[in-house]
Order: sequence, then structure tokens, then C-alpha cells
Amino acid sequence: MRADKKRDLVKRRRWRIRKKVVGTVERPRMSVRFTNKNIYVQFIDDDAGNTLASVSTRAKSVDGLAANTAGAGEIGKLAGEAAKSAGIKTVVFDRSGARFHGKIKALADAAREAGISI
Repeated sequence: MRADKKRDLVKRRRWRIRKKVVGTVERPRMSVRFTNKNIYVQFIDDDAGNTLASVSTRAKSVDGLAANTAGAGEIGKLAGEAAKSAGIKTVVFDRSGARFHGKIKALADAAREAGISI
């Protein structure tokens, strides 16, 4: 498949998901984004347009983690701790167009183990 066609399909999938997934103050959106090198997790209140908490592999405190399944598990644990410190207990999971398996599943499972209800 051509690269531009693949990017277009991911973009359409992301838009389709975002039409249905909306975060509020009581239940913010947990947005997960993977690049080739990094993982980004944000807890977003879409009503006010605020980011309540965020974790990524680019932080200095999280040095040496890659964008693989093991790194996703560690970031999921850290995201759960960050959410707890911000007073977040339940979230709406936004996988940003990625399929729910592999790294995405590992991150979600680690966040559940940390105490977040997804």
C-alpha cells in the first residue's frame, strides 16, 4: 500500500474515533500517541480545552524508554500515577487511530493496573 494512502486511512480512522470520544472534567480523554521513537499520553478536558496531566518518554525523569511494548507498559504505569495525582479516576480512552493490540493494549493494561478505570 502506498504511504500516502496509509496516512489517509489512519487520519480518517482518527477522525472517526474523535467524533465519538469526548472528555469532560469528571471523565477526561486519555489521548495516546505513538511515534517511531516516543510515546505521548495526555489527559484532556475537551469542554474547557485543558490538558490536566501528561506523560511522555521525552521527559528527563523517564530516560531510556523506547516506543515498544515494554516502554508502553512503563509509560502506562507512569500515566496512572500522574492521573491519580491529578485526581482522575476514570477516563475515556482515545487510541488516536491505532488498532487496539500490541503497544496500545500494553499501555492500557498497565494504566488499568495503576488504578485508572478505562
